[in-house]
Amino acid sequence: MKILIVNGPNLNLLGKREPHVYGKRSFEEYFELLQQEFPGVTLHYFQSNAEGQLIDKLHEAGDSSYNGIILNPGAYAHTSIAIADAIAAIETPVVEVHISNTFAREAFRHKSFLAPYCTGSIIGLGLKGYDLAIEYFMS
Repeated sequence: MKILIVNGPNLNLLGKREPHVYGKRSFEEYFELLQQEFPGVTLHYFQSNAEGQLIDKLHEAGDSSYNGIILNPGAYAHTSIAIADAIAAIETPVVEVHISNTFAREAFRHKSFLAPYCTGSIIGLGLKGYDLAIEYFMS
């Protein structure tokens, strides 16, 4: 099993940015824990603040041997038709993950343009959402 985790804008600041919302652990630290927790799964990780790079990575992963993609698009979930189109254009299933509960935040965060093209969404369960997405792909 091979899964790609793609994190979008500002997620490179996990552990520093709004720790009361996103926690105090960097994603790199958490990624190491995921690798230990799921030794039978080959996990790859990519992060970018640039929309085009995220689209390119989705295209690349959609045409490869990945069994699934876990995508935390950050605020692009609420703004990017281009990322939604990229997800719709690939065959690899995508699970959308958000660390915070987007429905408990500003009204503009209540709609995801990506969700209709994703297999599912995990919202508001902190970093545990990544574990749950991996477990989904393993089932």
